[in-house]
Amino acid sequence: MSERKELFIGSEWVAPSTGRRIEVISPVTEEPIARVAAAGVADVDRAVAAARRAFDEGPWPRTEPAERIGVIRRLAALYGERRDELAELITAELGAPISFAKRAQVALPWSMMSALTDIAEKHPWRECRPGVYGQDIVLRREPVGVVAAVVPWNMPQFLTVTKVVPALLAGCTVVLKPAPEAPLDALFLAELFERAGVPPGVVSVVPADRDVSAYLVAHPGVDKVSFTGSTAAGRQVAAACAANLTRVGLELGGKSAAIALDDADPAAVATAVRFSGMGMAGQICNALTRVLVPARLIDDHAEALASTLDAIRIGDPADPRTEMGPLVTERQRLRVRRYIDSGLREGARLIAGGTDLPEGVRRGWYVRPTVFSDVDPSMTIAREEIFGPVIAVIPYRDEDEAVRIANDSEYGLAGAVFTADTGHGLDVAARVRTGTFGVNQGYSMDPAAPFGGVKASGYGRELGHEGLDGYLDTKSISVAPPPVRAV
Repeated sequence: MSERKELFIGSEWVAPSTGRRIEVISPVTEEPIARVAAAGVADVDRAVAAARRAFDEGPWPRTEPAERIGVIRRLAALYGERRDELAELITAELGAPISFAKRAQVALPWSMMSALTDIAEKHPWRECRPGVYGQDIVLRREPVGVVAAVVPWNMPQFLTVTKVVPALLAGCTVVLKPAPEAPLDALFLAELFERAGVPPGVVSVVPADRDVSAYLVAHPGVDKVSFTGSTAAGRQVAAACAANLTRVGLELGGKSAAIALDDADPAAVATAVRFSGMGMAGQICNALTRVLVPARLIDDHAEALASTLDAIRIGDPADPRTEMGPLVTERQRLRVRRYIDSGLREGARLIAGGTDLPEGVRRGWYVRPTVFSDVDPSMTIAREEIFGPVIAVIPYRDEDEAVRIANDSEYGLAGAVFTADTGHGLDVAARVRTGTFGVNQGYSMDPAAPFGGVKASGYGRELGHEGLDGYLDTKSISVAPPPVRAV
C-alpha cells in the first residue's frame, strides 16, 4: 500500500499540521490501497496565505497571457508523457474501467489543456472602444484573485482541468481541494505543476474532508470558489460565499431527459443513453437518466434499452475488455440500491438489472445497469438524482407533454432530443430549460462550448471563452485627451 505523508502547499511538499490520514479504498477489493495526508484548517490557512502572497506580490498575475499559456503548454506535454500511468492510478482509486479512464478521465482532460490554451490565445485580454462622450474606453481583463477549486470524486481530472487550467491562464492563484475518495490523481498532478514551472505559491493541493472543505470555501482570503458537487452541498457553498461576497461558480446535480420523438430509432436512442448515461457506472452529473418516449412506442424503446444495457460487460476495471466497473463507495452503492427498491415499491416495471451483484462478481461495490419502464413522472426514480446506472423510461402522449415532463424538474443541467429532423430537434432544444443540450446525442463536452446548468443545477459556466471569463474581472478605463496648456 502506498503512502503520501506530505501536502503540496505553495508549490512545496510540506508536513501537514495534523497526523490524520485519508485512507483510499479500492471499490473492487474493498480494501485499502493508499494513505495520504489529510489537510486541516491550519493547512488551508497556509495554502490560502501562499496563494494570497503569490497573487498580491508575485509575478504570475502580472505576466503576459502568452507566458502563462506557455506554462500550460509545458504542463500538457508532461501530462501526455505520463497519461497511461495516471489512467492506471484513476482505475485503482475509482474503479473506472481502464478503457474509460484512458479515454475520458485522462485523454479528454489532456486534449482540453491544449484547447483551452488555444482559446486563451484568441481571448480579448485588452480592448479599446469609443465612448459615448468622446473619450476612449480601454478594457482590461484581469484575474479575479485567489481561487478555491473544489472537485468531486467522479471525474476528478476532467473537473480539475476545467477549473484550474482556465484559472491559471487568467493569472489567478489556486487552492485545489480534491475529494477524499480520489486524492491520488490530484497529488500526481501537483508534481506536474511543479515540473511545468508554475511559480511558487501559485498552486496548492489539499485533500481534506467535508469540514475542512467548508472552511476553505468560507475563507475570507478566497476571491472566487469554483465548486462541483451535489445540489445540497452547493446551497451550503453559496450561503458561505454570500457571507464574504465571494463570487462563486456552481456546477451541481442533474436529472437530464432524453426526448425520443416519433421518428427516433429506438436502437440509436439506446446506444446514446448507454454512452451518456452509463459512463462511470452512471456517476456523471449530466447523464441522460430519464428517457421520454411516445406511449405507443414504449415497449420498443424499453426493450432496446434493456437489450443494450444488458450487453454491457461488467467486471474487473483493470481488464481492457471491461465496460463498467463498480460504484466508487459502499455508501453510493447502498444509495443506488435504495432507489431501485423505491422504483419497485412505487409500481415501476423493472425490465433489466436490479439490486443483485452482476453475474460472476463476488465482491466490490457493483450495481447492474437497471432499466425501469412505465415510470410515472411523479415517482422518486423520475425526480431525484440517483447517480448510478438506473434509467427511467417515461411515456408521453404528444410533444407538448414531453417538453412539460422534461421541464418538470428542479434540475436543468443537460438533455437531448432524438429525431430524423435535425431542424425540428433544434426547435425542441429551444423549449427545454437546461444549460446544455444535445440533438441526436448526449451532450458532448467540447472545450469550445460553455458548460453549466440552470435552476438547481447551479450557475456560471466552464469551458469556452465564457469559462475563462469566469476567472477574470473587466476593468474599464476612460481616457480623455491631455489638457491643452494655456500659452
